[in-house]
Amino acid sequence: MTIDELRAFCLSLPGAHEKETWGDAEHAGDVTFRVKDKIFVITGQAGGSASIRTSLDQQAELLDTFPGAFRSSAYVGRFGWVTADLEAVDDELLRGIIEGAWRRTAPKALVKQHDAVAS
Repeated sequence: MTIDELRAFCLSLPGAHEKETWGDAEHAGDVTFRVKDKIFVITGQAGGSASIRTSLDQQAELLDTFPGAFRSSAYVGRFGWVTADLEAVDDELLRGIIEGAWRRTAPKALVKQHDAVAS
């Protein structure tokens, strides 16, 4: 998945917005995708990999099942975040993981509204 495809998918989720953060005058920041200003995906300006909010159980499953494609994220891995190699992960699987991250982060009413429209 390219950075443009990742961006398009993340921003297609209800209430999602993009915010650059942790940069300074000399270095571009990371790209974060958020809902209600809570982060569910973090990536660099060029993509390549992305940190995704998962549950601890899902994190363990992904690390066991796809050891070459996922690793525990630096700093936030203890909370269940995984870093995905965007070129090594099937796009459909990645979309499912990202949507799960959005569901974990978005307000319950927004998730319920999204599910009602999708039905």
